[in-house]
Amino acid sequence: MKVSIIMPAYNEEKRIGRTLEAYSSFLNEKLDKRFDYQILVVINGTRDKTEEVVREGIKKNKRIKFINLKRAGKGYAISQGFYESLKGDFDNIGFVDADMATSPEQYWRLIEKINGYDGMIADRYMKGSKITPSFSFRRIAVSRIFNFLVRSFFAIPYGDTQCGAKLFKRNAIEQIISKIGMTQWAYDIDLLYLCKLNGFRIKSVPTEWIEAQGSTLNLNKASIQMIFAIFQLRILKSRFKSALKVISPIVDFTYKLVR
Repeated sequence: MKVSIIMPAYNEEKRIGRTLEAYSSFLNEKLDKRFDYQILVVINGTRDKTEEVVREGIKKNKRIKFINLKRAGKGYAISQGFYESLKGDFDNIGFVDADMATSPEQYWRLIEKINGYDGMIADRYMKGSKITPSFSFRRIAVSRIFNFLVRSFFAIPYGDTQCGAKLFKRNAIEQIISKIGMTQWAYDIDLLYLCKLNGFRIKSVPTEWIEAQGSTLNLNKASIQMIFAIFQLRILKSRFKSALKVISPIVDFTYKLVR
C-alpha cells in the first residue's frame, strides 16, 4: 500500500515543523514491503516562513514533498494536492491538518482500516472519541446544528464532516475530483456527497483530537460562513444552480464582511 497524505498549510511556520517530525518518525517505523508513503505539503497563500520550515523537513525526510500555491483556501489546496498525488502510483490519498490536532497514531487508524471501504473519515463525536481540551457547550451546539443541516440537506449519515483527517481509495478520488465545486467551508461536504452519489462506501471511525495551540478560529464568523456555504452547496447540487449566478455576489460580499 502506498499512501499520499496531503497537508494543507496556511501560515503554519510555528507548528508544521513539529507535525512533520512526528509524522515522519511514526510512518518511517511502519515502512516495509507492504507500506510506503508520501507527505505532500500544499502551501497556500502563506505570508510567513512555512516553505522554509518545510524545506528543513525535507532535508531530514525525502518522502516529504511540497507545492506552493499563490491562491489561498484550504479546499483549493486539498484539491490541488489530490491532482498532484494522482500523478504518482499511490493506492490511497488523504489529507490531515498541519497543526497536529490529529496525531500520526490516530491517522494510522484510517490507513489500517481502509481495506474493504472506499474511504475513512475521523469523527470527533463518535462513542470512543476524545477531544482535548473538551469543546465548550456553545461550540458543540453550533457543530451539532451544522451537522443536522448537513444531514437534512444532503442525506449523508456522517456525524462529523468537518474533522480534518480523511483518507480515500485512489479510484474514488479519480472519479470525483473534477466535480468538486466548493473550496471553502463546504468542501468536505461536497467531497462526501459526491462519494455518496457515486456509490462509494465511506466509514467513520472514532478519533482522539487535540485542540491546537495558536488556532485563529473565530466561532461567530465561522458559524455564519458555514451556514452560507451549505446553502450555497445545496443550490449548486440542485436544478436551481443557475440561481448561484445571481446570489454569488451577495455570498461573496457576506464572506468579506465576516472574514
